[in-house]
Amino acid sequence: MNQISRRCALITGASAGIGKAFAELFAAEGYDLVLTARRRQRLEDLARACRERHGVEARVVVADLADAKAPQAIFDELAEAGVAIDALVNNAGYGVPNAYMSTTWQQQADFIQVLVTAVAELSHLFLPGMIERGWGRIINVSSVAGLIPGSAGHTLYGGAKAFLIKMTEALSHETVGTGVQVSALCPGFTYSEFHDVTGTRELVNQMPERMWLTAEEVARHGYDAVMADEPIAITGGIYKFYCLLARYLPTGLARGMVRRRSGEFHAQG
Repeated sequence: MNQISRRCALITGASAGIGKAFAELFAAEGYDLVLTARRRQRLEDLARACRERHGVEARVVVADLADAKAPQAIFDELAEAGVAIDALVNNAGYGVPNAYMSTTWQQQADFIQVLVTAVAELSHLFLPGMIERGWGRIINVSSVAGLIPGSAGHTLYGGAKAFLIKMTEALSHETVGTGVQVSALCPGFTYSEFHDVTGTRELVNQMPERMWLTAEEVARHGYDAVMADEPIAITGGIYKFYCLLARYLPTGLARGMVRRRSGEFHAQG
């Protein structure tokens, strides 16, 4: 492959769902791509499709962000190849279902590595180059779960997503005037493989259709938000309403509502 020369977007978790939608969107907007995830064949297929449809370059870097060495390895490989990253989409993520004590610590440690530590490290690695070049965009894919009271199951999920929101807000302040813009994307239920991987597909399918978003809708909202320099982007009117409600309801009342709803949800399983 020739050295990537246009503005280039690095997308983690790019093999499916929101990550794939981001890859297709950035390619349609004229960005070259670096796609990373664990599944090589899916990445290769996506890279090929983006090249053919949009005439962009697309590089595949297979990596498992649960490996603490992965972020530095990704950075080093791209630096050696002379690839400058102008847009970083920290999308890789998943959930660990069931009660906290019914899981192993290794499951939770891997989760923290992927959703928290890897995001912070990749941002720390690629942000200096963006600042030096005077232009950059970082999208951290969070969730409405980071803006409402925590619920039973997926114990660390809301906390991890809240971390991304606070981190993004701080970075958005720190990068004012540098040409770099940072946004936390906060979708609700999104059609993707997320619930298949966690084994909760049957349960979430009971949610009303109005609660669901497409991966393409979420990616477009995230792209538009970071280009408009919006630090927090909540996708979907119904989720904006829920987040507003959670913010202004008395804390005890909001927490009780979430507790009852999560109890009903898990009882159905």
